[in-house]
Amino acid sequence: MTDQSPAVSLSHPPAALMRIVNPLLGVLLRTPLGGPMRTQMMVVTVTGRKTGRQYTIPLTAHVVDGILYAMTTAAWKNNFRDGATAQVLHNGTTATMHGELITDPDVVAGLAVRCAQSYGAKRAQTMMGLKFRDNRVPTLQEFTEAVERERYVAVRFTN
Repeated sequence: MTDQSPAVSLSHPPAALMRIVNPLLGVLLRTPLGGPMRTQMMVVTVTGRKTGRQYTIPLTAHVVDGILYAMTTAAWKNNFRDGATAQVLHNGTTATMHGELITDPDVVAGLAVRCAQSYGAKRAQTMMGLKFRDNRVPTLQEFTEAVERERYVAVRFTN
């Protein structure tokens, strides 16, 4: 029997491309030229909890029940491990927000499946940096398996 690929896996553009695109996105999202991207993306500026260095990261903005989330496997997430204050630019407005790292696989998988359902299977893959094996939104169980395997987490931003 052949091994089947996981129902949900990570799918990111090459790191070299992201080093070029991210700064451009950060600038574009600060202007009216950002257009519809200004509601779909956000720019988060946070101070590193160990280094004290400031990081500015353009991210996909996921809104669930009126609450703003980022979902990632990237190392910057650790700056929110014990909660952190961040400047969040979303929809043309910058606000000081509290970011809280969510690592509970059941909670993160629940958020992920709700986001994927709201986007639809095709768009969800782009918006979430994931690849779905089948042409459908994965189940909660499939997302839970991926969250645990990939260490996929969420950061909740609140005022």
